[in-house]
Amino acid sequence: MVKFPKPIEGPLDNGPRHAIYYAPAGDSALHAAASHWLGRDSISGEHLEQPNVAGMEPGRLKEVTADPRRYGFHATLKPPFRLKPGRTADELFAAAERLASKTQAFDITLALRHFSGFFALMQEQSRSDIQEMAAAAVVELDEFRALPSEKELARRRGTGLSAAQETLLQRWGYPYVMGEFRFHTSLSQRITDGSEAKILETALHDHFRDVVGKPHTIDSISIFRQEMPNAPFLQIERFPTAATA
Repeated sequence: MVKFPKPIEGPLDNGPRHAIYYAPAGDSALHAAASHWLGRDSISGEHLEQPNVAGMEPGRLKEVTADPRRYGFHATLKPPFRLKPGRTADELFAAAERLASKTQAFDITLALRHFSGFFALMQEQSRSDIQEMAAAAVVELDEFRALPSEKELARRRGTGLSAAQETLLQRWGYPYVMGEFRFHTSLSQRITDGSEAKILETALHDHFRDVVGKPHTIDSISIFRQEMPNAPFLQIERFPTAATA
């Protein structure tokens, strides 16, 4: 029988969290387009004016992008976690830099998808490179992750998990890693209204027309930090991967 780490008793909801993400360069067309769509630059922290969406009430785009705006434009490699007692942010940064240095850069082509009710940019064709990159981040940086609280585990389970996802939650603190991982960069919250989904899809295709369907290089690993619960995540470090062979 597999023995899983025992969760922390009582609340563990204060203090900063770190996350290991892929995020494009700050001077890239993808970063600019995504930051304006979400209404916030995750590098500078600046709030930006969002585009007008034909057929959508003023202010509605701000509502449906609230969660991805708080997390900043990214694709998750290792989800947010609090540092284990005795470990430091500097140690985490050094380990993430080592991981990036032995990871080869590679190209993907981005496509707009309606994924589990959310709009996101995903791979046009799935590649194993990104799966391997994310798995390495989950495993190699896990020594820095504090165990989750029972409250956090209950929140994860609230969406309904499969047996495989429950196993991953107990082992790695998150149910959507390893075989459950899907590379995606969230652009909305869950959209349940079909008419609104069509309006958003049209607007998204127009807004991201210069980056969708074109090669994009995955060439870095970033660390984002959230200072306190409900605060926005900011990119605080970005480490380049090894050059493409």
